[in-house]
Amino acid sequence: MSVRDAISGFYAVLDRDDEALAHALVSEARVLQVRIKPHGQPVDTADLVRVARMARRICDDAGAALIINDRVDVALAADADGVHLGQTDLPIQEVRTLAPDLWIGVSTHNLAQVRAACEAGADYLGFGPVFATTTKANPDPVQGLDGLRAAITEAAGRPVVAIGGITTTHVADIYRAGAHAICAISAVNSAPDPRPAARQFSLPRTA
Repeated sequence: MSVRDAISGFYAVLDRDDEALAHALVSEARVLQVRIKPHGQPVDTADLVRVARMARRICDDAGAALIINDRVDVALAADADGVHLGQTDLPIQEVRTLAPDLWIGVSTHNLAQVRAACEAGADYLGFGPVFATTTKANPDPVQGLDGLRAAITEAAGRPVVAIGGITTTHVADIYRAGAHAICAISAVNSAPDPRPAARQFSLPRTA
């Protein structure tokens, strides 16, 4: 699977050690990111590797790609497809040296960051928050649909994942803006049944 094939439709994030949730998420997604930060605190590396390897097995069974948030070492240990970097993580060039075969995604929050990530060779971008979000304690400024459109133009064909405060009422507008994928964590992972919740963020057949 190519990165462009994986970054399409619902972009799933596993935010806790929950095998049932992982199964539910990949039933509706082509990619699963492992991002476990309870209360903003780091997770023991051995536990994170264990969860990542569980996710790798589930992704393999479902034909989905696996991305690890922040941790290149864990991505390599779990034989992940890629790693997703924040603005304060290792530079892309260093990750390419350490793990030349990993896809690299980068979280971006303004056009300058989009431009820098593209120039450094990111394979795909996360962009947001598109709308106000409660997922982060200190969120970046809201970018809105106009900001998302500008980021997609700046990305020049690289897949862009829209994130931040996105609800089902925004889905059509997000895809019409040109986003390749939508990441909605709390709206899906906290739902009584994550499968139908995730399905609502998938790429519409008519989009």
